[in-house]
Amino acid sequence: MTVVEREIKLAAPPANALPPLSDPLAGVVAEPEHTEQLLAIYYDTDDLRLTRAGASLRHRNDEGWAVKLPRPGAGDGRLDRATYAFRGEAASPPTEALDMVRALARSAAVRPVARLRTTRRAVRLHTTAGTPIGEVVDDDVTVLGPEGSMSGFRELEFELADEAPEAQAASIVARLRASGAGPPDPTPKIVRALGPRAADPPDVRVPEEAHTVGDVVRAALAGPVERLIAHDPGVRRGEDPEDVHLARVATRRLRAHLRTFAPLVDQTWAEALRDELGWVGRALGAVRDADVLLERLEARVEQLPHADRHAANRLLDRLRVERDQARDELLTTLRSHRYAVLLDRLVDAARQPRLLPRTDREPDADVLRGLVREAWEHLAEAVDALPEHPEDEELHAIRRRAKRARYANEAVEPAFGKPARALARSITDVQDVLGEHQDGVVASEWLRRAAAAVHDEGAAFAAGELVAAERAAADAGRAAWSATWRDTARKKHRTWL
Repeated sequence: MTVVEREIKLAAPPANALPPLSDPLAGVVAEPEHTEQLLAIYYDTDDLRLTRAGASLRHRNDEGWAVKLPRPGAGDGRLDRATYAFRGEAASPPTEALDMVRALARSAAVRPVARLRTTRRAVRLHTTAGTPIGEVVDDDVTVLGPEGSMSGFRELEFELADEAPEAQAASIVARLRASGAGPPDPTPKIVRALGPRAADPPDVRVPEEAHTVGDVVRAALAGPVERLIAHDPGVRRGEDPEDVHLARVATRRLRAHLRTFAPLVDQTWAEALRDELGWVGRALGAVRDADVLLERLEARVEQLPHADRHAANRLLDRLRVERDQARDELLTTLRSHRYAVLLDRLVDAARQPRLLPRTDREPDADVLRGLVREAWEHLAEAVDALPEHPEDEELHAIRRRAKRARYANEAVEPAFGKPARALARSITDVQDVLGEHQDGVVASEWLRRAAAAVHDEGAAFAAGELVAAERAAADAGRAAWSATWRDTARKKHRTWL
């Protein structure tokens, strides 16, 4: 089960009691206070990889096992996390929970790192109309250390309901502050319990600024590594196809960046990473391609005459099976030791890429411009070499080159800003129109293969209808791409190179 947790945390002096929270003028009703005794055991790696990334793996006596993963914050001191609950014995984390934090732990083992005993006094809140606002909890926390040592702290948590009205929520925070609580502070309990080491940065950080060659390379690698790790749990759960999409894009960007920066980095190191990223990317791609094709064809089926839809869906059942098989293979890949080791290597690459010593005195900006210019020239030369009526595969090859050129621009964007961003956007237009062409080609080919395999007259007829629609889409992309390319190739986009 997944729960989105929205909290406002406030530090509080040890002796203060909760103020009265009912406020008729603000429309807030507080229920009687109730008390719980909680014991939580937190697990992490020896270097606290989970905690430093804003995640946690714990067992608590009242709710069992839970994994908490960070979500983009809402500001105002709020802590937004996705919480996943798991069944399992208290003695050790269940496999499913470990799976969710594998990208953060990678090849390192997890073990108990903290035990927290909490006396919790809780007050539920709702509006006078009965709409839930949330719950304010007053936690007196004891950190149980080795050999019986103890320390402690007190904090207040305002756990907001999904539909909590902002006006009443603000009123409650103001009342807590007036009673002596500190300002909203999103620091989790486990960070306060473990001390300064737990507040250190996560393993992968994207530099806020990048102007030198080294900084640009680090930023270009760190961004996709960070996104691959962030979307790994979602890929494993399979609830949102976007997780697979964004993880796949991360592997593609990394491979492209290692190619773009080839003159600057150790080639043996870079090629080994590219090979392993290709292995993971193929597993992600098989699922993503099936997702895209299925969504596309399901929309096409809805446009068929009603009498043909059932037969068409029999055809798509084959694609659904293929998608499920691809997902099983992807999960096997992600649960392998090989993948965990690759993540370790990617984290190392994001921190400290293996840059070659530079012997030239060329300014860093000129070096970076040269890399983008080379990617652009490869694309332009490939376009110029096309025959008058290119084959589908030749147009697909142009799309791949366009994607590499776009990624090269995006990689140096921290150093050049708007000009690099504008050229990347223009190249994206070419990539998109050729993408529509390629999607139509791929869909047509799959439909032909599927229709030949099912020996179903009704499905074959429906496939023919769908192929006609997909070929029309491919032809539209083919017709549109030349004009799009002419606009992208205008010199004004490249005056900065």
